[in-house]
Amino acid sequence: MISAVIIDDEARSRETIREMLRLYCNGIEVVAEAQDVKSGIEAIKRHNPQLVLLDIRMPDGSGFDLLRQIMPVSFRIIFVTAYEEYAIKAFRFNALDYLTKPIEPAELQNAIEKASTIIENEDLNERLKKL
Repeated sequence: MISAVIIDDEARSRETIREMLRLYCNGIEVVAEAQDVKSGIEAIKRHNPQLVLLDIRMPDGSGFDLLRQIMPVSFRIIFVTAYEEYAIKAFRFNALDYLTKPIEPAELQNAIEKASTIIENEDLNERLKKL
């Protein structure tokens, strides 16, 4: 199971993402949700997720502000936002994917499959190093 945190200022968006993950994406456990940068940082520090689904614009800053405050980033990032114009900047923060709202189930599935493959390979590499 891959642990995930959803960070989005809109409760309805968080609910939609959570439900889409449940319906279309196996192996993802949502361990926390947050509505802004501050609560997002707290959730990440508390749960140490492998994956964060992150909005761009929030009342107390941006998803980029959150990432700057938490560096170095130890999790994979999928941006989920209504704003197309931040995609290039998102990939500079090593985003695995950039999904625009409304989210298409197939796009979410593809992003999660990509994240799962990378996370599983990283976990395998860590176990091999320990051996």
